[in-house]
Amino acid sequence: MALHFTRAEYAARLDRLKAELNKDGLDGILLFAQESMYWLTGYDTFGYCFFQCMIVSAGGDITLLTRAPDLRQAQHTSIVEDIRIWRDHGRARPEQDLKAVLEDLGHKGKTFGIERKTVGLQAFYGEAVKSSLRGTLRLEDASLLVDTLRMVKSAAEIKYIRKAGELADDALDAAIATTRAGADEGVILAAMHSAIFSRGGDYAGNEFIIGSGDDALLCRYKSGRRKLSRNDQLTLEWAGAYRHYHAAMMRTIIVGKPKKRHLELYEACRDALGAVADAMRIGNTFGDMFDAHARTLDAAGLREHRLNACGYSMGASFTPCWMDPPMIYEGNPTVIAENMVLFHHMIIADSDSRTAMTLGRSYVATPRGAKSVSRHEIDLIRC
Repeated sequence: MALHFTRAEYAARLDRLKAELNKDGLDGILLFAQESMYWLTGYDTFGYCFFQCMIVSAGGDITLLTRAPDLRQAQHTSIVEDIRIWRDHGRARPEQDLKAVLEDLGHKGKTFGIERKTVGLQAFYGEAVKSSLRGTLRLEDASLLVDTLRMVKSAAEIKYIRKAGELADDALDAAIATTRAGADEGVILAAMHSAIFSRGGDYAGNEFIIGSGDDALLCRYKSGRRKLSRNDQLTLEWAGAYRHYHAAMMRTIIVGKPKKRHLELYEACRDALGAVADAMRIGNTFGDMFDAHARTLDAAGLREHRLNACGYSMGASFTPCWMDPPMIYEGNPTVIAENMVLFHHMIIADSDSRTAMTLGRSYVATPRGAKSVSRHEIDLIRC
């Protein structure tokens, strides 16, 4: 069995969930987010692209409804013992199978929370579940219940985050070693992935972002590779991933001679990253961190070139995205707590001068302030 935490750790997580269910007056919860299932039981799959549901009662009983390909996946990777299978066929209606399982478990007439804000519950099936369970369960939205529990990491989770940070550093070392005029972006990308996989890392929750020339201004992955020019800019956003726990980093690397604008934007990014890290103090809010970001970049005349968010929580994530809630944006009242792990990214895309600059890394909230999980400094990188 491929469990990455002790059974005592899983039991503690279940106790925390049970306490929240009882506090909210819920008899249980229907989990559809793969992140929730993994956190609670270790269940590790990409089968959430199909219909599956984990039923958790307020008393702590756990039942998984999934497809046949994930039967052994659940048996090998999780603590779940009660695994039910819905069968593929031309008239399959897994939401009806879910109803039957809930009634078999004696939950008819009860009030359950449901995770709706997740790619694990497509809109089609969301409507089908709502219709199917009408008269069987009273459903209340509980999309953020487990997400909130996952925000604060245990000591064991922090250990995996730090390992992910080491892998992210290794990937940056590989990128620097392969970045030069004439280098192919594909070779750089391959070196970064190799550094992570060869040291026991996982696929990240989304594609690494790589772009040079004008595409260095992008902050999303796109298809297509180019070779670096003699004087160029290369933006990279990537994450080390270990046991699905992530530590993201972001850099714009200068190839050859930097433009004056590169140096100006780098100084602004460096100052903003420092200001956000200083604001990442226990008791402050996510909005406080964003205010530090906006205040610093706006003072540098970059209001039109910055983004409206400057980071987010990091944890155990699955495709299509490694971003965990909550995000760092204006007015977010979420309070920073010890052992939260947050990625801060400073992203400036000056389309007027076609100049990019980014700087980002992941931090753990401690009583002594924000502590980076990276061994790298934040100096401007030139190759």
